[in-house]
Amino acid sequence: MITDESVERVRDGADIVQIISEHVKLKRVGNSFRGPCPFHQGTGPNFSVVPAKGMYHCFVCNESGDVFKYLQKRLGMSFPDAIRYAAQRSGIVIDEVQRRSDAADPRQPLWDVNAMAADWFRTQLWDERTGEEARNYLAFRRISRDVADRFGLGFAPRDTNAMREHLGALGVSEEMLGEAGLLVLREDSGELRPRFRNRLVFPILDVGGNCTGFGGRLLGPGEPKYLNSSESPVYSKGRILYGLHMAKHAIRREGRVMIVEGYFDVVRLVSAGFEWVVAPLGTALTEDQAALLPKYAKQAYLLYDNDKAGLKATFRSGDQLLRQQLAVQVVTLPEGEDPDSFVDKFGGEKLMEQLAGAVDIFERKLMELERGGYFADLHKKRVAIDKLLPTLRATADSITRDIYIARASEVSGVSRERLEREVAQLSPRITTSHSGRAPVPPPPDNSTVVERRTVERRAPTSPPPPKERLLVRILLHVRSLIEEAVETVGPDQLHDFALADIYRALLSGEPDDPADVLASRLVPDSADRFNELLNDPIGEGEKYAENFAALLAYFRGIAVKRELHEQQREMPIASLDQQDDILSNMERLRNEKNAMGDRSFKGYGPARKT
Repeated sequence: MITDESVERVRDGADIVQIISEHVKLKRVGNSFRGPCPFHQGTGPNFSVVPAKGMYHCFVCNESGDVFKYLQKRLGMSFPDAIRYAAQRSGIVIDEVQRRSDAADPRQPLWDVNAMAADWFRTQLWDERTGEEARNYLAFRRISRDVADRFGLGFAPRDTNAMREHLGALGVSEEMLGEAGLLVLREDSGELRPRFRNRLVFPILDVGGNCTGFGGRLLGPGEPKYLNSSESPVYSKGRILYGLHMAKHAIRREGRVMIVEGYFDVVRLVSAGFEWVVAPLGTALTEDQAALLPKYAKQAYLLYDNDKAGLKATFRSGDQLLRQQLAVQVVTLPEGEDPDSFVDKFGGEKLMEQLAGAVDIFERKLMELERGGYFADLHKKRVAIDKLLPTLRATADSITRDIYIARASEVSGVSRERLEREVAQLSPRITTSHSGRAPVPPPPDNSTVVERRTVERRAPTSPPPPKERLLVRILLHVRSLIEEAVETVGPDQLHDFALADIYRALLSGEPDDPADVLASRLVPDSADRFNELLNDPIGEGEKYAENFAALLAYFRGIAVKRELHEQQREMPIASLDQQDDILSNMERLRNEKNAMGDRSFKGYGPARKT
């Protein structure tokens, strides 16, 4: 068996011009070579070979591909033989390993079961009466048979026994179907049932082309609309990109990758000629998914829905890509459109125009913050900086990070030095390998991979300030209050290191992130405090809403007091005009302080006298 490393080495190093010149008379024209097409037996110079891209293309019959595809289609070689032929002609030594029969990949049986299920799903879609509804749905979505077959689309009928009986006749046991995630055990009845019923089925293949699982789109009413295979030895939702097995060569050729949200977005864009497109099996990329891309591309375009949830997913995905040193651009489609609907309505040329107008991910984040007025108000500005810091810390390329810090300083008015200190605080330590690239740490056991911050160990405060503890405890158990809290209290206002770390973890994720995902964002020293709060839920009848309102007033009072103190410190060194502004600010702050009442200022840490 030829190793993957050898395949890539031959693909990158093979002299495609020399190899094709053995069968076609080529002539240099600029950066390419032209000649008659060997596939449709043309006579004009419509066949182009571009050595820089390692690709050929005929402008008449549209045959195109790399050196391996040429040898397979023109000379009828198998893929391994094409690799060996190209390596020999180009003087490249390849590595081959002999796999013994007793050392076969243990995942192969599950891949085989999924492949048999995929064939059965395709038969149900096109050849059975039960697939009529799914065929009509594809026609409604304007997905042709050719396009559907390219992606191996199928249909899972309502019948609970048909697939089991068909695969059972082929020797597949119910135990194996369960291990592959095709059958699931119902808790109410203890019965094994098909996971996919009355759904349009999308086979999910890994980068090597092995069928690892499926995604199913419900055709009738009900929830969830989309359902993926359960986790199995061959399927991990957070480690596979839909369509990458088909797109990887086009991505390498383009030097860029387009990332969209869903199955139909990929199907539509590929059918429109955008073959360099992939999708995560959810909304936001995981670190494992992002780590698949740098070997193929240096630039990524994010095309997510232009709504609040889509923007959140865009920025989270952007941070993952920045960790992999990719340049990240955001494409904003008209309101109400997704890539599928946009290309269906307006065509691929209009999408090219949208791509040309793409905006850098950090600039897009600044635009959203400016639109929300975050830089016009002192307290919102603090929130804006907190929202920018995860992206600044995620940016592994030092030059890009430097540019982002300068831009953030320009827009926010916060000094560059102050921002650099903020970025360095709790920022992951980036160590560079001999390649100059930040190494990617091995993934943890679970499939959800998030940033792990490495900092110097600090002893947690014991016990923590009661009000800080109560605030973070409420936010941990009532996530809907986070947005309101951060408008008044930032993590840097908390004295207890572990509580501040937990607060940051809550801010950097989604409201429904499970506890293990939150825990994975924490530094080790915060774990005990996190578990303590997690095991102290909001009790029935506890007046957490009243406590929460009082806490916000309390922390706002602390902030007002500190601002007053800072204004007083600046007074002696201010000019006359500046003194007028300071006096005005102090009057405003005192009025706010008086409106809150003195209780807001008692009992908190090392209070200063004003």
